Amino acid sequence: MKKNPTSILAVVCILAILGIIYATMMPQWISKEEEALAEFSTERALNQVEIIAQKPHYVGSTNHELVANYLKLELNRIGLETSVQEGFTLNDKGLLVKSKNILARIKGTNNSKALLLLSHYDSAPHSFSKGASDDASGVATILEGIRAFMYSKTPQKNDIIILFSDAEELGLNGAALFVNKHPWAKDVGLVINFEARGSSGPSYMLMETNKGNEALVKEFSNAKTKYPVSNSLMYSIYKMLPNDTDLTVFREQGNIQGFNFAFIDGHYNYHTQQDDVQHLNKMTLAHQGTYLMPLLKYFSNIDLNETNSTADDVYFTIPFSFISYPFTWVFPMTVIALGLLILFIFIGKAKRVITFREIFKGFVPFLGALIISGLVTFLGWKIVLQIYPQYSDLLNGFTYNGHAYIGAFVTLSIAICFAFYNHFSEPKTTMNHFVAPLLLWIVINMFLANSLTGAGFLIIPVYFGIFLFGIFVITQHYSLGLNLIFTLPALVIVAPFIVMFPIGLGLKILFGSAVLTVLLFGLLLPIFGDFIRKGAWTVFFFLVSIGFFIYAGYHSGYEHGEAKSNSLVYVYNANTNSAVWTTYDVNLDDWTKTYLGEKNQKAVGLNALPLASKYNSGFTYSAIAPVVDVPKPTISFLKDSVVGNNRYIKIQITPNRKVNRYDIFAHPKMNFFNFKANGVSTSDQKGNRLERDGMKILCYYVVGNEPLVMEFYINKSSIFDMDLIESSFDLMTNPLFKVKPRADWMMPTPFVLNDAVLIQQKIKRYTAPLPVIETAPVKDSLTVVKDSLAPTVVKPEQMK
Repeated sequence: MKKNPTSILAVVCILAILGIIYATMMPQWISKEEEALAEFSTERALNQVEIIAQKPHYVGSTNHELVANYLKLELNRIGLETSVQEGFTLNDKGLLVKSKNILARIKGTNNSKALLLLSHYDSAPHSFSKGASDDASGVATILEGIRAFMYSKTPQKNDIIILFSDAEELGLNGAALFVNKHPWAKDVGLVINFEARGSSGPSYMLMETNKGNEALVKEFSNAKTKYPVSNSLMYSIYKMLPNDTDLTVFREQGNIQGFNFAFIDGHYNYHTQQDDVQHLNKMTLAHQGTYLMPLLKYFSNIDLNETNSTADDVYFTIPFSFISYPFTWVFPMTVIALGLLILFIFIGKAKRVITFREIFKGFVPFLGALIISGLVTFLGWKIVLQIYPQYSDLLNGFTYNGHAYIGAFVTLSIAICFAFYNHFSEPKTTMNHFVAPLLLWIVINMFLANSLTGAGFLIIPVYFGIFLFGIFVITQHYSLGLNLIFTLPALVIVAPFIVMFPIGLGLKILFGSAVLTVLLFGLLLPIFGDFIRKGAWTVFFFLVSIGFFIYAGYHSGYEHGEAKSNSLVYVYNANTNSAVWTTYDVNLDDWTKTYLGEKNQKAVGLNALPLASKYNSGFTYSAIAPVVDVPKPTISFLKDSVVGNNRYIKIQITPNRKVNRYDIFAHPKMNFFNFKANGVSTSDQKGNRLERDGMKILCYYVVGNEPLVMEFYINKSSIFDMDLIESSFDLMTNPLFKVKPRADWMMPTPFVLNDAVLIQQKIKRYTAPLPVIETAPVKDSLTVVKDSLAPTVVKPEQMK
């Protein structure tokens, strides 16, 4: 084999290819405000974001109502008539809220099914999030896109429905209200939803279907978006995350499919005070616009009844292209790849350029590097967390210097690869040793063909590797240019996942990036294996890794714009007339220690009634607080009567201060039947019995201080044991507490009930004896209730 002295050129070429891959994933410029009025302008969309995201606008806040009114006015200004849908919904997780959806409709000339454009306009509660990325960016994309579409007078057959949904951040309640209650819902054939789970990076397309994706894949390809970024594995990864979107409700409750478009980089800004217009990447907003305009023109003119299918396609993107093929090809392609590899091995054996002994020796450096890299990264990240305990302050699992840690562990994994191949492989044996990674990649693809078919496109770079191996076996031709050409698909398809995995799933998954780095190194072995001085490259990449670690350590602190999150809650127990300060934080800072002290007393008893949070966070520390005269709610038993063997109860809880949330708990042994809250019930009550997990019954987000009214049946012999936690989000502004402001390098912790004043108390029953209501048996084992305030007919067998 000819020695290749061009290792530096090879590394430069690979870095250049990686740079081109990243640069072509999204626009690298933004369209100015002076852009033609018939075109999408990123600057005009950004102006909308600035207006919508001036202040936090969570459900129940004054700004929420202001944003709703602004959206109606903007749609009117575009030339559309708007309507408002308002009502209570109670989702299957027990979250109750009154949502206000903003709607408009553009009539088409020959409607098949309507195309629905969707984004939510509420921001996340608790954390002072202004919601610029999530999801003012989506709302602004639709406003600017519809404005340009109408100005251009583009021909349009299908109706277009614009839905700015409410209460997405709470429990997708606005979407559920539309899907289940609005007459337009039955007209919808396809949804295009714009979302965000970060503040930068490319926007990924994620399909949501109940059946096959074949038709949607075909139509998306036909729409010819300029910068498509997606693959059929992404939806599987998306389902691993503790997230859903409004589109999930359309799919599950309305059997309506569609596309999500969401960006996930800058995840540390998600749902935080830093989700403002300054942190929103303009190129990312431009990328959303490059999706909307061609999709809007295309899907408003095709028959949306034809977008359903039962078959599935594997799909993936390369720069400027969208490629797909049927799921049914995945397993045969893997088997054929194995057959080709075996064929070329035996041809090479016959030509005496391949030996079984060298093939088996090739497994030593490859598997060694794979195992050691995975272990070093897994244990290394745990060591990093011990050195920098402040990283646990960010609940989303991705630190401000997270990209540096990706770089550190990836380059460390490359150094480990070079070290193993320096000791166990020589340039003259490179193509013999290339068999090991090819064979392992085929085994991985066989596993994926049976368990995760959406990842079937990963066989593509393996084919190119097998063809390169075959060319060498047949011709013994070997050159850097040829190797770069045939390893290009590996870089294009596999390399982005190395960065995407920890961004999407958190830095705890860094070991996955390390393993994938070694697997990619294996596909690039014809290039790297030919390096003469592998020891020198080991040292080089090790030093680069050290550089990344030093950079990450230097940037491990906090500053304005990269703030430390912390939490403080005041809890008054009305049952014991006592109060405490408490926090969710693991690492207290000077601000929290002002209220919680220096000794870090454990939060005893405060987690007995668990408050819902995205990452199941509980209170960590607490300290005795002064009892402040906060007005308690009024609890009224509007009805409490016995109906046969069951007890019917109707309770009203009325706030006596400005409140934002009620959490209701009950003893686990209490069984509830025909449960309703503010007149609505959940959709998953089986046999009229309320299904629940643990003590939690209900979480009610209050709008306009509207009381909570609950009505239900329990067995008359059940012990009545219910608790209430009333919360207001005004700890920082309430004059009764005079809490000092945070430093500018701090921010409220997201995903938890934070900066809140809580009142905890028992929901007490009547002390007087309950009235017994006589019943008369009637046909079909029904009981007629002689009480005008109770339901007319009840099936006793459903109350057991």
